[in-house]
Amino acid sequence: MSGDWERATRVMPGGVSSPVRAFRSVGGTPPVVARAHGAEIVDTAGRSYVDLVGSWGPLILGHAHPAVLEAVVRAARDGLSFGATSVREIELAERVLARYPFAERVRFVSTGTEAVMSAIRLARGATGRERIVKFDGCYHGHSDGLLVKGGSGLATLGVPDSAGVPAAIAGLTEVLPLDDEGAADALFAKKGGEIAAVLIEPLPANSGLLVQRREFLAHLRALTARHGALLILDEVISGFRVAPGGMTELTGITPDLVTLGKILGGGMPAAAYLGRAELMERLAPNGPVYQAGTLSGNPVAMAAGIATLDALAGPGVYSRLEALGAELERGLAGALARAGEPGSVARAGSILWLCLQPPPAPRAWHAVRREGAARYAALHRALLARGVWLAPSAFEVAFLSLAHTREHLARVVTAFAEALAERAPAAGPR
Repeated sequence: MSGDWERATRVMPGGVSSPVRAFRSVGGTPPVVARAHGAEIVDTAGRSYVDLVGSWGPLILGHAHPAVLEAVVRAARDGLSFGATSVREIELAERVLARYPFAERVRFVSTGTEAVMSAIRLARGATGRERIVKFDGCYHGHSDGLLVKGGSGLATLGVPDSAGVPAAIAGLTEVLPLDDEGAADALFAKKGGEIAAVLIEPLPANSGLLVQRREFLAHLRALTARHGALLILDEVISGFRVAPGGMTELTGITPDLVTLGKILGGGMPAAAYLGRAELMERLAPNGPVYQAGTLSGNPVAMAAGIATLDALAGPGVYSRLEALGAELERGLAGALARAGEPGSVARAGSILWLCLQPPPAPRAWHAVRREGAARYAALHRALLARGVWLAPSAFEVAFLSLAHTREHLARVVTAFAEALAERAPAAGPR
């Protein structure tokens, strides 16, 4: 155990501020990070890694992007927090709404958990109903009612629920399988009049990358509209990542509410929820649904978000991200094939998931084979030793940024091929 990691475990539970960072599912001692720049991250021992985590998605421009740093420094000099509406808050709101034209109002918060929790409260306040629907394996933050069959760290640790969640709260959450119109129809036939909202990641990316059919998402839109429930698209991961307007733009489906985070803050803590005026104006101070936050709309975070969205508005940005993702997908899939290992690479633009089971890649959590986690753990350790930083969970995804180069991708593919060669071909079906 390194000295820095030992220090961390003495002062923080598990040595971390978020559970998956503890490497419990992949083994080994987590490196402690000292700094990062571009597509590389450096630990306190001076070792450099090609970073495919990107702070779990926000850093689409890469670490320490000059425009973001300049914006943050300028904003910090003007004051770290005001507790009042700032001009940068207005400017970021205008940029967000321009990318999600179905929406007319946006409310800023500090985390994705807050954004989803608040959107659900708004849905309940608007409909007068209490029950919500989520999908097995989808993670929407750590608020009580959503820690029911979630993905992310819960999937990594094999924990279906969290201690400390009252049964009465969990009982208001209905859980459906992804990619199953019949199950959704059956639930609404039975409880449609009690359901306030259906909450879904339109691109589930916390229990593998479970790419959904547009037809399934459209079915949910029609079903909620027919029963007077709201449709909430959780785009904390996919927002600004797969397109300027996220999956809402790519699918052409108009939800009632969208939640955003990660890229929105450009590496600083910021998140939001947005929707049409009639719905959003139910929030206090204009309406009866209360939500507040001391650091909501923090001007430094708003500045980072503005700089990030402005950089993403440049020519060819999303085509470059697509090209980088396609190149890494080809390289990793080719290495798997040459090694005779069962597996595939699921991808949506610059998001990739190493799916260590026979193709095709699954669309639902129940179809994700858990035995792939042991294989992934061995590969994770071998890749870390070769200077590649992957998510410390078989069920989390990899993120590329505009700072990644073809040389970075070549390093990753070479290291992956070497890691595969270290182990005998996996037994089991191919």
